[in-house]
Amino acid sequence: MKHSFLMLVAAIATAAVPVSAAEPARQFALHDTPVPVPDINFADEAGASRSLADFRGKVVVLNVWATWCVPCRIEMPTLDRLQAKLGGPDFEVIALSIDRGGPKVVRRFFDEIGIQHLAVSIDTSTGAAFELGTVGLPATLLIDRDGMEIGRVIGPTDWDSEEMVSTLKSLIAAEPAQPTQ
Repeated sequence: MKHSFLMLVAAIATAAVPVSAAEPARQFALHDTPVPVPDINFADEAGASRSLADFRGKVVVLNVWATWCVPCRIEMPTLDRLQAKLGGPDFEVIALSIDRGGPKVVRRFFDEIGIQHLAVSIDTSTGAAFELGTVGLPATLLIDRDGMEIGRVIGPTDWDSEEMVSTLKSLIAAEPAQPTQ
C-alpha cells in the first residue's frame, strides 16, 4: 500500500501544469516521507475560528493566496472547479487568503469572478503563510488525511485539468478514510 501511495504522489508531480503555456512548468516539490504541517489557525467568512485540524480525515489542497496577487487571481477559478468536482467527505480545497482587508474583500472578489464552491478562509495576520514556510504566492500544499504535507507547488497551477483531477482521485482512493472511534 505504501509503495502504491508513493507512486501516486510521484504521478502528482507530473500532473501539475501551468495556468498559462507561457509560464515555466510548475511541479510539486515532493517529500520523501510526509512532513508535519503546523495546525494553523484562520477565520471563516463569519469570523469563526478554524484550523487545519478541522479537516483531518480529508485529503486537502491548501492554497495560500491574496486578491492582489495576479497569478492567484488567475488560478482561483481552477481551484473552484476542483472543489466542485472532488469536494466532499474525502477531499477539500482550502483557499486561504492573506488579504489584510478581511473577508469582505475576499467575498467581493469571489462574487466578481463567480467563485461558488470555495469557502472564504482568511488569515489577515499572514502568520499562517510564515508558519507554513511559503516563499511566494500562490503557494499550495497537498496534505494527506493525517494532516501531513506530501508535496507543495509555488506558483499557479491548472488544478482542474483532467490529469490533476485524475491524479487527485487516485490519491483520495489510495488514502482510505480512517474509521472514527
